[in-house]
Parts: sequence; structure tokens; C-alpha cells
Amino acid sequence: MAKILIIDDEKSIRYTLRDILEYENYEVDEAQDGEEGYLKIKENDYDVALCDIKMPKMDGMEVLEKAGQLGKDIQFIMISAHGTIKTAVEATKKGAFDFIQKPPDLNRLLLCVRNALDKSHLVTETKVLRRKINRTFDIIGESESITRVKADIEKVAPTDARVLITGPNGSGKELVCKWLHAKSLRADKPLIEVNCAAIPSELIESELFGHEKGSFTSAIKQRIGKFEQANGGTLFLDEIGDMSLSAQAKVLRALQEGKITRVGGDKEISVNVRVVAATNKNLRKEIEENKFREDLYHRIGVILIHVPPLNERREDIPLLIHKFLQDIAEEYGSAVKEIEEAAMAYLQQLNWTGNIRELRNVVERLVIMSDERITENDAKIYTAVGPH
Repeated sequence: MAKILIIDDEKSIRYTLRDILEYENYEVDEAQDGEEGYLKIKENDYDVALCDIKMPKMDGMEVLEKAGQLGKDIQFIMISAHGTIKTAVEATKKGAFDFIQKPPDLNRLLLCVRNALDKSHLVTETKVLRRKINRTFDIIGESESITRVKADIEKVAPTDARVLITGPNGSGKELVCKWLHAKSLRADKPLIEVNCAAIPSELIESELFGHEKGSFTSAIKQRIGKFEQANGGTLFLDEIGDMSLSAQAKVLRALQEGKITRVGGDKEISVNVRVVAATNKNLRKEIEENKFREDLYHRIGVILIHVPPLNERREDIPLLIHKFLQDIAEEYGSAVKEIEEAAMAYLQQLNWTGNIRELRNVVERLVIMSDERITENDAKIYTAVGPH
């Protein structure tokens, strides 16, 4: 429900506007002068403010200007019985959405409020999308194990060395790859990701190397594979331990010769790709069971980076939780929710078999389901993991 603040020193005006807006199902709050209005804006979130200009203590223009400095997404509709074109222009320059003279035409007022709400929602959505696009992927933690991972990335990223990232599901292997790419000399080129476990074995070669039209029944047109898409950049082969042996042989050839051939084609295509691979499997054991090629293992594993499970870096859990609380608040366009120390301590001793991914999901659940603060009782009710 949209929330509207009426700032006016005339009680009759406030009551009239409240009746009209509540009839339209808006949530309405009031302030009897500019100073009270500014304090309410500072302490609460409103979509629209209907603000008189001539008021005691602090006039409407000052409220508009000071509210703008708070950086809140609130649309101001200025109202005055002494309005002039000059006043309207000045209000607009200071960020007002519109200007209406007293006594206001009610139909025009309601239309203006609806338009201001549309803009408010659009501004909020744009900010959320921009934050998602520009969000940096930080590796959060100060534990010895995660500090070592960060140090390895700093050393390896500027080189073209192939990297094999190991660690359990949900531990952040993809994040390590993104850091490797972002800090490399290929950062302005594509980072192409392939989840080898999610692609059927009969389609993995087409996915990686592309195919020519008519090379198989459903190949109705030519397809460019991931190796070509990543040319000049980085190719992330996630869950490489699930790749078929035939695809492994072709990947090995591509790494050895820097060339690929599309499925159904005979033309060799040169590619310049840095390969970063990841797996949650023990590839040494897979090699012993003839499920993974040893020569490919040595090709992709020039540098080995192991990402520890969350249970081995519990001291990082509070930092991760605070980061997730901030991220989720930004995504939802809401204030950052506080968490009690007892709740934090409870979460810190749980058995996180799903690692960071599971922790993030639990924090989001707590944000949605808890009230003003996340309590220990909330943590016990809304976590689906058991004590360590």
C-alpha cells in the first residue's frame, strides 16, 4: 500500500486531504509543520509528500531541500495558496514532482498523486536493477583459509594459468572464478559459464564446440559454442567432473592446440580462451575409476584453489550474515534488518551442509518472516538445519 505524508499547518486541509486519500486506499500520515514533516521523512519511508510552502518553523521549500539530501525516494507535490510561476519553477528545480495551488482541484490532485506514485515506483525499480547490474561480487571473510584463497587469486589472476577450483556445493567456487576473471588481463572480454552437470552428455559437445546446420536431427541452424563465445576471455567449466569422457577428449585437444571443430564440421577454428574449471568431486578418485582423464586433469589443474566448506570457517559467518542482510535490503528496497547477538550465535553453531548458498537462503527467509529484529527464536523456528 502506498504511503503518503501530508505536511500542512492548516488542520482542516490535512483532514480533508486525509479523507480523500484514505478513501482511495492510501496509507496516510500527517505533520502539522515543516519541522515535524522533515523528522517524519527522516525516520520513515513515504512514497509521496503533499507539502505546503508557507509554514512555521520550517517552510516547504526547506523541507524539500533537506529531504533531498537524505537520498530517499519520495516524490514531493508542493501546495500553496500564494503560488506563482516563479515559485513553481523554484520548487521543480529543487526536485519537486509537481506544484498545485490551494484550494486544490481534487481530481487533479488525485491524478497528480497517481503519477507521482508511478514515478516513485519506477525510480525504486531502476535503482534495484542498477544495483543488481553493478553489484560487485565480494569474497567475504577474514578466516585463515579464506584469506589464503584471496591471496592465491591475487597471484594467479593476472596470469593465463589454468585454474581448477575444488570445494563442496554452495561454497563459492563460482565467485572465485568471477574474481579470477575480474582481476585478469581478460576482464574486458567475456566470462562464459557452462554447468557441465546440467547439460545431457549427448549435448555437451554441441554446447561447448557448437554445431553446423544439419549435423543432427534438431540442428536446424548453425550454433556457436561456448569456446568461441569466450574467445579472448575466460571459459568457466563448472562441475567438470560430470563431463563425459568423449567431451573430455575434445576439451583436452582444444587446450593442447588452441583449436576446436564444431559438431558436424571439419573446419578448425582457433580460439584463445583461459579455462577455469570447478568440481565438488575428488578427481583423483574419478581417475582411478576411469571416469576422468588424467591428462586432462593435469591440463586444467596448473593451479589448484580449494574453497573450504562453511563449517570450517565459522568465524566468517557473522560477516556473511551482515553482507546478506544488506544485499537483501537493497533487492527488496527496504531498511537493513537488525539481528540479535543471540540469533547470530545460534546461526554460527549450526551445521551448514549447504554452505554459503544455504546460509544466504536462511538469511533471506529470516528477513521475510521476522518482525522488526531477527531474534534467536526466529532463528530456531525458520532454520531448517540442525546443530553442529
